[in-house]
Amino acid sequence: MRLSTVILPVRRWQEGGREQWLRAENLGFHTAYTYDHLSWRSFRDTTWFGAVPTLTAAAAVTSRMRLGTLVTSPNFRHPVTLAKDLITLDDVSGGRITLGIGAGGNGFDATALGQEPWTPRERADHFGEFVPLLDRLLSEDAVTYEGTHYSAVEARNIPGCVQRPRLPFAVAATGPRGLKLAARHGQAWVTTGDPKLFEAGTPEQSRDAISGQITKLGAACEAIGRDVAELDKILLTGFTPDRGRPLESLDAFVDFAGRHFALGITEIVVHAPIADSDFEADEKVFEQIATEGLAQLAG
Repeated sequence: MRLSTVILPVRRWQEGGREQWLRAENLGFHTAYTYDHLSWRSFRDTTWFGAVPTLTAAAAVTSRMRLGTLVTSPNFRHPVTLAKDLITLDDVSGGRITLGIGAGGNGFDATALGQEPWTPRERADHFGEFVPLLDRLLSEDAVTYEGTHYSAVEARNIPGCVQRPRLPFAVAATGPRGLKLAARHGQAWVTTGDPKLFEAGTPEQSRDAISGQITKLGAACEAIGRDVAELDKILLTGFTPDRGRPLESLDAFVDFAGRHFALGITEIVVHAPIADSDFEADEKVFEQIATEGLAQLAG
């Protein structure tokens, strides 16, 4: 199992932002992700920086740890411009970028450009075009495409990604259409559990739901002749009924991670603590989990 973290872009670079990314690498996290939003939930009226510039800065000050978004969505992104940014970011990082990508939701990003929020079907329709086109843009030197929602006219992406044939996709999906995209285009799959269980569900119900999601992912892979074992299975914590329990103590983390490892999860992602927020946690416990958590789990 791998252990990764999410660093929300809520600190100025010169006022603790830079140090957070360096600390994550020094603590030994496999990947440090950030959210790709224009603003997000309780942080809407507070500091919030852009994901791509933040990751570029992080790439310049780190050297070993992988970096990525968790997740990018079509809500305010276009595949052509996103591909150019990602190729640049992959180059700056020396090939350490993973793109977490999902269909998006109906939060602030959904209307920030003046558009009406998409229905779930419309989000799935956009996502169904977005992912295959982005795959091509990151894999081919020149792409022309005319779709229902997106177009590309001789879009050039030379020299392409450092990682070949392109940087990896971690596709967030739970519905049948999204799981098919993960099976066909993903190098990893991302879940936050079942959102319907967050408020009133139990940890046991949540694990059953995640197990069911993995089974459906396996069926989607089998349908196209792919081995589901080829995909990493990533759990972003904080959105299951366990909520902040994995960061309460080292023992709590080991118990949580072990139960999900048994389901087939191969990477656990925990949020770097943020005071006075839903992600408040003891910094010392966070560091202990980073340095000892996987060893305790293996033992």
